[in-house]
Amino acid sequence: METRRLGRLGHQSSVLVYGAAALGDVSQEVADASLEQALDAGINHLDVAADYGDAELRLGHRMPELRSRVFLATKTGRRDKEAAWGEIGRSLERLRTDRVDLLQLHAIGDTDELDLALGAGGAIEAAVRAQEEGMVSAIGITGHGPRAASTHLEALRRFPFATVLTPLNAVLWRDPAFRESYLALVEEVRAQDVGLMTIKAVARRNYAGVGAGQPLGEQPFTTWYEPLAEPEPLRAAVSWVLAHDEVTGIATPGDVRLLGQVIAAERNRMTPTDAEAALADVEGYSSPFSAMPAGL
Repeated sequence: METRRLGRLGHQSSVLVYGAAALGDVSQEVADASLEQALDAGINHLDVAADYGDAELRLGHRMPELRSRVFLATKTGRRDKEAAWGEIGRSLERLRTDRVDLLQLHAIGDTDELDLALGAGGAIEAAVRAQEEGMVSAIGITGHGPRAASTHLEALRRFPFATVLTPLNAVLWRDPAFRESYLALVEEVRAQDVGLMTIKAVARRNYAGVGAGQPLGEQPFTTWYEPLAEPEPLRAAVSWVLAHDEVTGIATPGDVRLLGQVIAAERNRMTPTDAEAALADVEGYSSPFSAMPAGL
């Protein structure tokens, strides 16, 4: 699998970042099989979060044997210093390690959330303390939603985050406002030598019948958005994002059943032109942020 330099951190990360949100509600047996599939394919960067159900526990089961082989990232979704500090400690316990390579401030998609996390007594103070005490090697930021790119640009102006995890896919790119914000973020990322990772590469649309702020029902995938599940559109979506050389990696979707297809897509990419043509024929292809469900 191709690797790309993760900004100034220097790590040669696999272009597929294992999205451990997929492990939040699966058995240890399923988790182990999925993780082996990822490792066998050459994935060397694992991304989890305290908010992903039992995912940290599922990875932690394997960390004593795998820790030296992987770049390990987790996230805190808490906004105040004390709550974030406690969560960071619990994450290390659950992951069965004394250090993670990257701690990310999780799900910051607008300036209100950013103000809370970076303000006095905010989560950033816990992250910096954890870094100073050797519990985390670097600090990043993540988020989704229509204002994520502009919010992450502002975040880089306020704090020297080492990485950013932000949305990008072909249908979002068609929106001039999104594209302008994303390109401004890319310019700053390059200026600061930040590692830029992306999410929602294979999102197709919101699930039918789920309005903004409503709970999900019995959807066929564990992702909160309906993914591209057919091989050719999924291959096109992965190919399109990875054609962006500013992107160091894309997080794999939050359902273990999609991992094999994403791995196959990375191995057999098409040109951006062919990818756009393939995606133009996808029925209902639209932003997953138009009607985000409850709990996000």
